[in-house]
Amino acid sequence: MKKSQKIIYYLSIIGLLVSLAFLCLGIKGISGIHQASEYTDEGVYTFVPYRVSAITVENTSTGRDKRIHPTKTIYAVYYHTLEKSVYQWKVETGNSKADANRILQAKKQVKKRVFTRKSSEEYIVVEEELSVDTYVKRQVYRYACMIVLPIGYLICLWIFWRLKKRRSKLVEN
Repeated sequence: MKKSQKIIYYLSIIGLLVSLAFLCLGIKGISGIHQASEYTDEGVYTFVPYRVSAITVENTSTGRDKRIHPTKTIYAVYYHTLEKSVYQWKVETGNSKADANRILQAKKQVKKRVFTRKSSEEYIVVEEELSVDTYVKRQVYRYACMIVLPIGYLICLWIFWRLKKRRSKLVEN
């Protein structure tokens, strides 16, 4: 029985750390969301791929592989608009240059909606069917889930440990 208790203890500690990390990311993310009124909908544009580029990113593997290779190379396909060359967008295709070149050679056009921020020169490229309101609502929902779920886990964990402590006190008496 001791071994299973140790496993439960360590799993709950790992769950605690993961939930705290998600809680921090959720709070950071939700605080960075701008109001819908700060965005201007520039409309739907047609994007076409125009180049493939190698990008160096952090290696997300663990252990020896990460120590030996802290970064890895992936390939991104860059798109630009047909109407205005101001807007660009990229898709990371993974570590296969052949896949990225296939996308580039296909020259498949993609329709995307562009939002600009009124206070800066930043723009966001999103799915065609999204409006500014639905985009902001999705962002709030995503980060709210990243906050609420860890809080729920922390409450359940606290209840579990309180019940376990109470049970051990009853057994002692």
